[in-house]
Amino acid sequence: MSDPIVVIPARLAATRLPDKPLADILGEPMIVHVWRRAMEAGVGPVAVATDTPAIADAVRQAGGEAVLTRADHASGSDRIFEAVEALDPEGRHDVVVNVQGDLPSIDPGAIAAAVTPLADRAVDIATLAAVITREAEKTDPNVVKLVGSEVAPGRLRALYFTRATAPSGDGPLYHHIGLYAYRRRALARFVALPPSPLERRERLEQLRALEAGMRIDAVVVDDVPLGVDAPHDLERARAILARRQP
Repeated sequence: MSDPIVVIPARLAATRLPDKPLADILGEPMIVHVWRRAMEAGVGPVAVATDTPAIADAVRQAGGEAVLTRADHASGSDRIFEAVEALDPEGRHDVVVNVQGDLPSIDPGAIAAAVTPLADRAVDIATLAAVITREAEKTDPNVVKLVGSEVAPGRLRALYFTRATAPSGDGPLYHHIGLYAYRRRALARFVALPPSPLERRERLEQLRALEAGMRIDAVVVDDVPLGVDAPHDLERARAILARRQP
């Protein structure tokens, strides 16, 4: 039996949407909405990892837990590792779920689904994917594709991640969703590894794990959650969450 913890990395460094985690959505900062979705998933305790006191304060005022981390982390994976070591130094939580801080409308069920491949002891890291339905996304380098083999209905073993259109030929293409569930020992190993050649070439951090021989499985979900990267995304998120209000 696993004992997961969910950690949400958040910082203010976005250029297209300044102060993004604190952007107002229906009267609350965006990071609070992400924290609420993670809580609703019922996976385990949830904490926000940030280098910004204002973000930590916003989460705490909403009743959540936040931990301040160093400002010089190269990635969210490094930040969540520091946070979980501070939150749980005794190592009780053996699974760490990394939920991006810019997904205010994510389905809590998708967060819960991401943990399920770790029931297989051969899997080191679990993630999510969705079938690409829009033709433009198939050739868009900003849409990361997961190339994988089906190992069970709705579950793929990742063979590669790429910004290119792959694989060729007939069949579905999968949009990778950057939400991860790590075995804690796998996260520790991952953050200790140097950036790998393919990681640098594709600018995709998850390739470091594959190049090191780690296994990543993905659960196929119905939809790609809206990531808030620009002002128009923020307006869409506000509209989506407004429709969900009772």
